[in-house]
Amino acid sequence: MSAGDVTPTITAQQQAVLAQLPFSDEHDVEAVDRGFIAALDPGVVTNDEGRTVWDNDSYAFLRGKAPDSVNPSLWRQSGLVARQGLYEVVPGIYQVRGLDLSNISFVEGESGVIVIDPLISAETAAAALGLYREHRGDRPVVAVVYTHSHVDHFGGVKGVTTQEDVDAGRCQVIAPAGLVEEAVSENVYAGTAMSRRAGYMYGASLPRGERGQVGAGLGQTTSAGSVTLIVPTVDVTTTGEELVVDGVRMVFQMAPGTEAPAEMHFHFPELRALCMAENSTHTLHNLLTLRGALVRDPHAWSGYLTEAIDLFGEQTDVVFAAHHWPTWGQQECIEYLSVQRDLYAYLHDQTLRMLNRGMTGSEIAEEIQMPPALEAAWHTHGYYGSVSHNVKAIYQRYMGWFDGNPAHLWQHPPVEAGRRYVEFMGGADEVVRKAQGSYDAGDFRWAAEVLSHVIFSDEHHAGARELLAATFEQLAYGSENGTWRNFYLSGAHELRHGSFGTPTAAAAPDLLAQLTPEQLFDALAIRVHGPRSWDLHLRLDVDLTDGDRFRLTLRNGVLTYSSATRHDEPDLTLRMPRAALGVLMSGADPGTIDGVDVSGDPGVLQALLGALDAPDPDFAIVTP
Repeated sequence: MSAGDVTPTITAQQQAVLAQLPFSDEHDVEAVDRGFIAALDPGVVTNDEGRTVWDNDSYAFLRGKAPDSVNPSLWRQSGLVARQGLYEVVPGIYQVRGLDLSNISFVEGESGVIVIDPLISAETAAAALGLYREHRGDRPVVAVVYTHSHVDHFGGVKGVTTQEDVDAGRCQVIAPAGLVEEAVSENVYAGTAMSRRAGYMYGASLPRGERGQVGAGLGQTTSAGSVTLIVPTVDVTTTGEELVVDGVRMVFQMAPGTEAPAEMHFHFPELRALCMAENSTHTLHNLLTLRGALVRDPHAWSGYLTEAIDLFGEQTDVVFAAHHWPTWGQQECIEYLSVQRDLYAYLHDQTLRMLNRGMTGSEIAEEIQMPPALEAAWHTHGYYGSVSHNVKAIYQRYMGWFDGNPAHLWQHPPVEAGRRYVEFMGGADEVVRKAQGSYDAGDFRWAAEVLSHVIFSDEHHAGARELLAATFEQLAYGSENGTWRNFYLSGAHELRHGSFGTPTAAAAPDLLAQLTPEQLFDALAIRVHGPRSWDLHLRLDVDLTDGDRFRLTLRNGVLTYSSATRHDEPDLTLRMPRAALGVLMSGADPGTIDGVDVSGDPGVLQALLGALDAPDPDFAIVTP
């Protein structure tokens, strides 16, 4: 077989999926088209330089019967998610879907419009607003609501409003309390590693097509435009809190620690509509996203869904969210939310039951069985999260990385382990020969494991690279999960063609500008190269003109800071406006920055900056 061909094992698996799942159920097909008004034509968004930042037309191939190279369930989901255009949810609420990973929603008030979740990029958000205005009139944006602290729900804000309009009071920005702090910390502290892995997760660099990227389950992929941020002017803090904006009444429910650390739902009583942010979508979501994050709490998640039903269920005729399509009908909404609630509660409770019987995360992931009612609902399937990696996340949340087996307490890292495995198994060529047998037998999971050892012992072994790439392809073709498929295909791509790097960077200038001094110092501390700095002892005072003063100390390879009053003299004092701090700490010459006054030894600053390690956005993943 040549590269990219579908093996008989995967073909048989796809036929089994077709036989097992209710593909005759057309309810979602009807729902996703309900209320359609118009599409953006062409479905392509470019930036000011003409570079394409979003191309929904590249998914036009998602029509008809699923090819053998795509799991039929994922093919179905991707075809639904790729529908693009302006839709009426109910009179007064409209959504644009298919112009980014997420949805943008518009709620019409007495004179203007409230925008909910303005996508990732300013360019896609502006295109969506333009489509809305073309068909609903040129209403001014009087408020923007961020449902939670992930970038696909605030990054395009400057495509729908301006900082000047917000400062002048013409537009409010409403968000759950703590959103900015959570958004900044997630995108800065571990931002480089998360962004690199997000390139794998969303498949942004992969070719579109039936043997390439077909979507990510939650949305098709991420846009690549300008990420922006306007700081909220209204923080929502309490469940039951109400706001009236332009004559539209909203009742809020706080849901922290669910899909995002800062998240909220809200109800429109007069419209009998409930926005569930990202806690109830048409997929099993992630409890630990493959790009990396803190493990989410499924127990709290299910509890907030129960609370949403109790608070709003009897007053709701439509549920809509920041992804996918709405659900209509009071009883249908309650059932939908109840099944979603049961999904997260079941995973949590059964994982705890089984780990208390001594099972490890990987064992539970293989053993757990989902109830028939959950298997039968399309919206519980693992297109974005998966039962397998969510169960392991729950295990990690409660038990950590260690499974209790002493043999796993001090294992060799991948390169050393790979070298030893290959030597034990008779050398690289022999391992590849045996792996070919596993591949031919359809045991792709084992072939991937042993071939990865070969690559980490000899990354230039051509036979191992090609067979591992082919193995990853087969695993991709069989996956119902869009992000698993993208990970496998990204691994295959880099084995054959080299690193594609990091397609998009999370730490955009608008996010960096919102770092508090404490967050900026924390971000610097995690970049200190410890061994290189063991013998440095530096004391630097940062005196901000707004009244804050900090002492930074570097000793024993650790950068610490304190705002306590000091009586000893520092080696260097920097006096500056707060806005100059980020510029200075990025390595700029103090003499080139307006308002920075330096007293003491200027070499101290250079020594501090020289102690920092630059993050690597192109680090290897499938090779050493």
